[in-house]
Amino acid sequence: MPDIYRRKQRLHVWGLLVLLLTCNSTERSNGSGVTDLHIAENSFLKADTEGQFSAISYNIAGLPAIICSAKTPRAASIAAIGKKLRQFDIVHVQEDFNYHADLYDNDDVHNYRTETKGPVPFGDGLNTLSKFPLSNVVRVKWNNCTGADCMTPKGFTYSKIQVASNVFIDFYNVHSNAYNTLHAASARRENIKQLSAYIRDHSSGNAVILMGDLNGRYGFFYDNIQILTAENQLQDAWVMHKKKGKRPDPLKIIPAANILNLTDSCETIDKIFYRSSETIELKTISYSFLNQIFNTKEGLPLSDHHPVSAEFSWRIKPEREYLSETRLPVKKDH
Repeated sequence: MPDIYRRKQRLHVWGLLVLLLTCNSTERSNGSGVTDLHIAENSFLKADTEGQFSAISYNIAGLPAIICSAKTPRAASIAAIGKKLRQFDIVHVQEDFNYHADLYDNDDVHNYRTETKGPVPFGDGLNTLSKFPLSNVVRVKWNNCTGADCMTPKGFTYSKIQVASNVFIDFYNVHSNAYNTLHAASARRENIKQLSAYIRDHSSGNAVILMGDLNGRYGFFYDNIQILTAENQLQDAWVMHKKKGKRPDPLKIIPAANILNLTDSCETIDKIFYRSSETIELKTISYSFLNQIFNTKEGLPLSDHHPVSAEFSWRIKPEREYLSETRLPVKKDH
């Protein structure tokens, strides 16, 4: 059985032990799912018509060391990850559980951060670090899960990030149900349906960036991540930059589990989606599968995933272009 799945199954055995290893969550909530944030004063943003920023998504394998399949010491590795993340403007992490302080204490450039929901089994492992103001954070738990994935409130987060004083983008940080058994894949399909419906309901008309560990593939017949494109007009950065816009064909063969051996020409379960709005044009300048930067000096990966990143550009569409896209009548001079 692949290590990446074995570690999650061991959660069943070690559940009581984990409870003893955990500490209280520092998260505060208003009861509606909207969480408080670590924030700094917003004094640097100005109105602008275009700009750029970098974004990265990384499953950092922050499970307790005794049940984690990553091959390097967890506290030291996550501290190193915190330092390396400083070069990116916007960061989504998954499995940020028991070594959260090591991550945040070693990052001194992202002034806007979500507060952790806590270690296993209390937290969802999802956090966002941003150099731009971050607001409206909502945590949503999946309605469907299987096995060890049910031991934490796994799901996704929704937030707004303000990249200029007049420009807001909706961000989603996602961690879907794991495993490729038929039962697990069925739950994951329901996860994607739930996510897609949420985007339709809460981000209608907005520019969107969705990043995370989707645990799903176009190339696996029993996954359905393509509905994010079909139902929400999202584009996949990897498909656009590395596959010339063509998704892999779906196969009923169980995918290879060792995602650390992939290159950027291979499909990974860690993904970046994006879309423009009627008023904001959003493009990816580049996409990278980072299988070199986040390693130890000896070349060992700091997690059991490699992160994915993209460089984005945005611009405010001119009024004439906006009116044309929305098909509103343009007044004529008399």
